[in-house]
Formats: sequence, C-alpha cells, structure tokens
Amino acid sequence: MNRFLCLFGVFFIFAASIPINAQDQQQASTGRIAPGLRRQALVLNIDARVLEEGGGVIWNENNRKVAIPGSPVGIKMVGSNVVVVVQFTPFIRRQGNVLVAQGQIWIEDPQRGISYYTSIQTIPMEFNEPIYFFPLGGESPQFTSTIEIILTVIPYNETIADQEESAGNDR
Repeated sequence: MNRFLCLFGVFFIFAASIPINAQDQQQASTGRIAPGLRRQALVLNIDARVLEEGGGVIWNENNRKVAIPGSPVGIKMVGSNVVVVVQFTPFIRRQGNVLVAQGQIWIEDPQRGISYYTSIQTIPMEFNEPIYFFPLGGESPQFTSTIEIILTVIPYNETIADQEESAGNDR
C-alpha cells in the first residue's frame, strides 16, 4: 500500500510541475524564443555529474536550456535506487539576481523502503559565474557517490552574439 501511495505521489508531483503557460515554456525549452522575449531570456548551461568517493566522474551530462526569468527549468536524473528532480528558476532583480533551486529526491533502501526528501534554496547569482548545487548534500556516509550540478546562467543575447562571432570565424 505504501509503495502505491509513493508512486501516486511521484506521478502527482510530475503532473503538478507542468507550467501553466505551456506554449511559452515549450518555446523556452526548445531554444525558440519569441522576438519580444529575447531581451529577457537567459541560457542555463547545466553540467550534471555523479562523482565516486575518490572524486572520479562516473557519469556526466551537459544540457543547455533557455528560460525566461521566473520560469523554472527542470532536470531529472534516474539511478538504480535514486531519482533526483531539480528545478532551477532564475530571477533578475535590482537588488541582485538569484537562482531558486528546488530539489526532490526519492531513495530506495532495501531495509527502510522508499525515502523522500525535498529542499529549496535561494542562491545569489551572477551571470557567467558557475553555481554548484549538491541535491544530496555534501559528502554523506549514507551515499557512496555524490551528485554535483554545475549551472552557469548567461544572458540570451550574449549567447547569440557568441554564436554569430564563432560562425563568422569559421568562414
């Protein structure tokens, strides 16, 4: 019975994370931005990796996602006994830019069953500066591996300018 409730909870959480304005979110996630939103758009470079105890990289994946400030960008990592879902929401503010990181983690332990953890953090953000996020926390005796997410936020216009410049150099 508990497993059924947990699986239902997982489904509900994923279903609840669907954006209200799906068209804008779909445009942002595919990199196609309406001309009026390009000035506000941001590019999130996401490098997610799993490190073993000695610090060696077991798994690594790089993603580049486009977002509008205030709209979440999510990633999901699924392992043999762990599921990690993280949403990053950038906010551009006069007092200083912030990135809200919201994490949800499901861990299956043969002795204790399935455990669920959540976290939310507001992280000061500067453009082009890497932000390190550890959804499972730092080193823990409970885990033999560490999940590390390195996120860099770049204004969309700078990204387009860089692409045009590198395309011009290739000619």
